[in-house]
Amino acid sequence: MKLLELTSYLESLAPLGYQEEYDNSGLIVGDPETDITAALISLDCTEAVVDDAINKGCNLIISHHPIVFKGLKKFNNRTYIERVVIKAIRNNIAIYAIHTNLDHISGGVNAKICSKLGLSKTTILSPKKGILKKLVTFCPLKEADRVREALFQAGAGNIGNYSECSFNSEGFGTFKAGENTNAFVGDKGIQHHEPEVKLETIFPEVFEKPVLSALFRAHPYEEVAYDIYPLANSYQDIGAGMIGVLEEDMDELAFLKHVKENLKTKVIRHTALLGRRVKKVAVCGGSGSFLLNKAISEGADVFITADYKYHEFFDAESKIVIADVGHFESEQFTQELLFEIIQKKFSNFALHLTEVNTNPINYLI
Repeated sequence: MKLLELTSYLESLAPLGYQEEYDNSGLIVGDPETDITAALISLDCTEAVVDDAINKGCNLIISHHPIVFKGLKKFNNRTYIERVVIKAIRNNIAIYAIHTNLDHISGGVNAKICSKLGLSKTTILSPKKGILKKLVTFCPLKEADRVREALFQAGAGNIGNYSECSFNSEGFGTFKAGENTNAFVGDKGIQHHEPEVKLETIFPEVFEKPVLSALFRAHPYEEVAYDIYPLANSYQDIGAGMIGVLEEDMDELAFLKHVKENLKTKVIRHTALLGRRVKKVAVCGGSGSFLLNKAISEGADVFITADYKYHEFFDAESKIVIADVGHFESEQFTQELLFEIIQKKFSNFALHLTEVNTNPINYLI
């Protein structure tokens, strides 16, 4: 299949608009119209991973972390980033990254961590703001069902676990058709009163284009009246980290051993144990110290993340146990997640998990 078909599917699940500003998710190397024969999935894209792709006959690498974060001005083989990009181009291998956009969806990286730890009743720890918009449109009473359904099919109307959400109020609209019009109702030159529905619904900003396309296709009027408003509401389905509960509470030390075993980490750096039972757990794959206060305010007993600095551990202030499991260790199951996502949609496509351990950190035990 074409590379574009696969990347479009991934971006329908984790739109690029959900990534952080500093990020560089998306197609980094390659032509979207390339025919892809096999893909290699990895957490990072290193020279060894490119070699692994060559050996396995893959012309696409899908990595969680982008190999390029900032603009490259020279390609001289001087840095590992330049060498990876050059080697990929020379061997006709595309590189695609799906990073913080995959972190931020409800079925993404953090959901996989929760699954490994046996957490249930999971929700986004810190939902994002500024993502939602409201669409208000006006359509003939008899056409409202068709317009409403088209908007829902395009991705509008989802609130939490509810779908097809809208508010509808009836009234009448007035207009006078000009000489060059082809009006759906009414006569030219005469003011017309039409029974209409004011239809209101919400949608994530990344769906604005398909939602408006659906509106214009389904709406019968030659000139469609509509308003779009930005909303300050948090979007509960998108954001950083997750929080959930254990089936049964555990002793703190027993829980940390549970984490160590299930996340396959050699070392856990943690704050002092508080002598409490562990029931509610917050997680954030990768660097998550910015979520500590949110984890505390949500009543988490333990916060599992990575990349904690020495002085940041003091911020726990005996309110929570911080458990730093390591960056690679917290995100390593992202490879498994991507394999499952792609295989479910493209069951006959050749997928491989890299055999390269890209963790740059080693431990002397």
